[in-house]
Amino acid sequence: MTATPVWSVDPRTGKQREQVAAEATPREVDEAVRAAHAARGALADAPARAAFLRAAAALLDEAAAQVIEAADAETALGPGRLTGELARTTGQLRAFADAVDEGAYLDIRIDRADPSLSPPRPELRRYKVPLGVVAVYAASNFPLAFSVPGGDTASALAAGCPVVVKAHPDHPATSELCASLLRRAAVATGLPADVVGVVHGFDAGLELIRHPLVAAAGFTGSIRGGRALFDAAASRPVPIPFHGELGSLNPVVVTPAAAAERAEEIGGGLAGAVTLGVGQFCVKPGLVLVPGGADGDRLTGALTKALGETEPGVLLDHRMRENFISGVGERAALPGVAAPVTPGSGGEHTVGAGYLTVAASSLLEGGAYELLLEECFGPVTVVVRYADQGEAAAVLGLLPGNLSATLQLSAAETGGAPGPAAELIGQVTGLAGRIVVNGWPTGVAVAPAQHHGGPYPAATSHSTSVGGTAIERWLRPVAYQSVPDALLPAELREANPLGLPRRVTGG
Repeated sequence: MTATPVWSVDPRTGKQREQVAAEATPREVDEAVRAAHAARGALADAPARAAFLRAAAALLDEAAAQVIEAADAETALGPGRLTGELARTTGQLRAFADAVDEGAYLDIRIDRADPSLSPPRPELRRYKVPLGVVAVYAASNFPLAFSVPGGDTASALAAGCPVVVKAHPDHPATSELCASLLRRAAVATGLPADVVGVVHGFDAGLELIRHPLVAAAGFTGSIRGGRALFDAAASRPVPIPFHGELGSLNPVVVTPAAAAERAEEIGGGLAGAVTLGVGQFCVKPGLVLVPGGADGDRLTGALTKALGETEPGVLLDHRMRENFISGVGERAALPGVAAPVTPGSGGEHTVGAGYLTVAASSLLEGGAYELLLEECFGPVTVVVRYADQGEAAAVLGLLPGNLSATLQLSAAETGGAPGPAAELIGQVTGLAGRIVVNGWPTGVAVAPAQHHGGPYPAATSHSTSVGGTAIERWLRPVAYQSVPDALLPAELREANPLGLPRRVTGG
């Protein structure tokens, strides 16, 4: 059987650049997973893991010009954006190396034996161990930070789990380059190169999720693709955790007081958030509740002006461009939906930014208007004009789970007194994993307190894919009861030879 070639394609022209690899056969997927599984023991050495993550970051930084050039050629995201993304990627790797050194992620807990209790309590010592081989499904819109060297890979490796990445077809050359750098870093720090593997091809992705030695999976992408993999993970003879980030509208609510106070500022900021990265961010504001009346009109006027001045951009591939144009057209055709700045084709290979607007009363009718509550990937948002807080709350009540929800409030409303703003905070807390006030959700800081996830379909679990606690997805707890000290893992021994943080109860 002839192998199916994997081509690197220039999204600016639609032309093939080079053949990068071939789609992996079932046998090749099996070999990659088995090689990763065999490398688990080497990753048990925490200092070696930390050194590996730092070496990977250093090699990526050293090869920055080559990495950015490759990624730009395949995504058209631009050197500026990709320079920032590379810094984010290497920062994540170093942050997880620090987490490995610190050891708090092991969540060590010790309960001393206490025979005086009823019933008596035995000696219990608990910590977390790695799950095993993790399958990572790379994202189209982040060729670095959510792909081969990205957060899922970094956090899984930090947990002690080898990784096999299913590369995204939009940036195969970048994926191969980054994988080679990670594998070099592994060898340089005394680990097997196979702690990181890469496969290509749609069928390879299905083979990967079904492989009996794969213990968990991480995914960033569409609802349709993510749900198919989620179902496959759940229907295995031995189901596995599937941590997927699927889709999100990221609603924004502008209160009447905020519109009165700074309509033009909000309109301009919204335009910037909608067009950032040509609207290809998973946290792009896709539904914006704006009050009716003159203040709301000033806001949409500023939005119209800013979007009208935005140059057309290139989407990640032609399939996304076609889906964007058809999706916008279908939405714009609904009765009562207007397009003050028409999004859509900006040329043979580009798209123009814009927005659609509809009355909240129409949206509340349901039916065909439910289409407006689905994510449209690209530089477009839906502005919903509402009459009062009750109508705005009713629209929010229609929404599924989201990665983020944003409130634009007035200075008086941020004072903390009970009132409509507090009620809004309460309502959107039930909708989203991250609440933003007087900012924009684009730009997800890599920080210990970050949460990038949310109720389904934003995510398939309650974990975060960004920040220090992302490591928890790839671990499971084990408790040791009345085990002699000499037989305990070093992490749990009484003398604490590794100097790890632990919580101890009892005398």
